[in-house]
Amino acid sequence: MRASDADRERVAEILREALAEGRLDMEEFNERVDAAYRSRTYGELEPLTRDLPTAAVPAVSLAKGALDDDPASTEIDWSRRVDPGAEPTSRGAFAFWSGFSRKGGWTVGRVFTSFAMWGGGEIDLREAHFADRDVTIRCFAVMGGIGVIVPPDLNVTVRGFGFMGGFGDDATGAGTPGSPRVTVTGFALMGGVGVERKLRKAERLRRKEERRRAHLEVKQARLEARQTRRAEHEHRHELHRRRTEDNHHGIHGGDVS
Repeated sequence: MRASDADRERVAEILREALAEGRLDMEEFNERVDAAYRSRTYGELEPLTRDLPTAAVPAVSLAKGALDDDPASTEIDWSRRVDPGAEPTSRGAFAFWSGFSRKGGWTVGRVFTSFAMWGGGEIDLREAHFADRDVTIRCFAVMGGIGVIVPPDLNVTVRGFGFMGGFGDDATGAGTPGSPRVTVTGFALMGGVGVERKLRKAERLRRKEERRRAHLEVKQARLEARQTRRAEHEHRHELHRRRTEDNHHGIHGGDVS
């Protein structure tokens, strides 16, 4: 069966996720994604994701509607990321003359409390799962720093304050429909807490791939334009050569007669 543009784009998205998870290296990713965009049938697409656990049956599923979602959409499917009642991976973090990090596919509980003194911490919610639709992240930094990273899709409110320090807010705003409501609160004493929105790694890779493809398309268009101009120049040169030869033969033919 012939594959559509949507089919090719969804396979490319699966490959981007695999790259972000470390299942593919950059060379393998480039080879497979190039093959995906060159593919014409499901049979050509299927081997590209056969060994990836996130895409168990791409070839058969593609034909049965596994790619019905809009491939251009970059929004998170919150129905898969919010599981009320799930057991949190971690309920808090502490750093004293050290550091902590919570990132990746961890599960955030209803309340997460973090403390950093003469140290630092990172709380990354871009790939996180949520055990509740209303989550509070409490950050307390004393002569230390805590960074909170949220995806663009998340519903975020920041209510912390700083005393001889700073509680930065670059994230407050509404998210996409169905996203959890995350409130970041706490205080910073002679330290800092920063809350910012960043793209997920897979999305950054997707945009990078789009820029690469656009760059290749521009290069190809320029090459074709140069080839067209060269062909036109050669055609004009050939016409001029033929006219010159015709004139030359005409002159000599007159002399002979």
